[in-house]
Amino acid sequence: MEQTPGQASSRPQSNDDALSDLFEHDAAGGSDGTRRGARNEDKKKRRGPKILLWTLVGILVAAVAGAGIIWWNVNQAFNDVEKIPDALPDYEGRPEPLTTDAGTPMNILLLGSDSRAPGSPSIMTDLGSRSDTMMLVHIPADRSDVQVISIMRDSWLAIPGHGEAKINAALSYGGVPLVVQTVEGLLGQRIDHVAVVDFDGFAGITDALGGVTINNDVAFTSSHKAGHQFAAGPITLNGEEALAFVRERYAFTDGDYQRVRNQQAWVKAVLDKMLTTETLTNPGKVQDIITKFSPYIGVDDTFTLQTMIDLGVSMRDVRGSNIRSFTLPTNGTGMVGDQSVVFLDTVSIAELKKHLAADTVSEYQPTGR
Repeated sequence: MEQTPGQASSRPQSNDDALSDLFEHDAAGGSDGTRRGARNEDKKKRRGPKILLWTLVGILVAAVAGAGIIWWNVNQAFNDVEKIPDALPDYEGRPEPLTTDAGTPMNILLLGSDSRAPGSPSIMTDLGSRSDTMMLVHIPADRSDVQVISIMRDSWLAIPGHGEAKINAALSYGGVPLVVQTVEGLLGQRIDHVAVVDFDGFAGITDALGGVTINNDVAFTSSHKAGHQFAAGPITLNGEEALAFVRERYAFTDGDYQRVRNQQAWVKAVLDKMLTTETLTNPGKVQDIITKFSPYIGVDDTFTLQTMIDLGVSMRDVRGSNIRSFTLPTNGTGMVGDQSVVFLDTVSIAELKKHLAADTVSEYQPTGR
């Protein structure tokens, strides 16, 4: 059929026709007098920011997904840390959590043991009375510092339900829950969490951190690492050296007292290296540390990954200079029957209890030995 002027064609337009039409209009201009090419340039300019925006969104989604995978790995690593069931006792008269205007302090009981049987899957196997390290890590409500209080393993005191004995005996009598109850009775404060560290963990944890630097106040020759000399002053230890350092007591005239001070120095060095922005803001590093820690440590079953993350974030401003260590005051050693024991300084400890109750442990000055 012949097409009359002005009549639209009924023939479907092919792709080639459409392209031809586009180029023709680009050359001739649009019905509004604007060149089609100029309008397309405007559209390209408008598309530019959108492309950039979607590119950034894509990068952000990829980053979030990547971080999600890393944190999933962190969670999996934390799940490998042994959980100690029912470590925190429930008994009549147990101290209530302390609440202050600044929030709630946290008390973590740290136990160290070299009792794991070879090949045993549990850090609690045969723990018995062989816990050689006992420390209370006190973190005030305002998270301004850390107070590490060592308790001598031979401290002579009353153990609930068992009369007077060395505090170490509480592990044999009633396991971790009885140790917690004994320490709570001694200091009048609730223990919020417990961690048990295998002595091999001193080496593993040190290596996980790439070594630690300790200010050694007494030079000595190791009896655990034959012929090795630990110089006085700042020394950097690898894992094997750290294990020998914290276990030594025979090289010192005051035996366990200096060993406790050396263990305090190690804990301070570890906390100092862990409580850094570089570590706390690096999920990959957190995962690596937890993975390397997990074979050597057990925690109570209320200590979750979220607990750890929240605690780390709240302590982001704490540095080595904010960490203080001291030994629960004693009046020296003596004999009870055929047992060599450490007598506690009850007067100075009573003063410490007041500071714990007021959340002012940083102001406490220990006396006694």
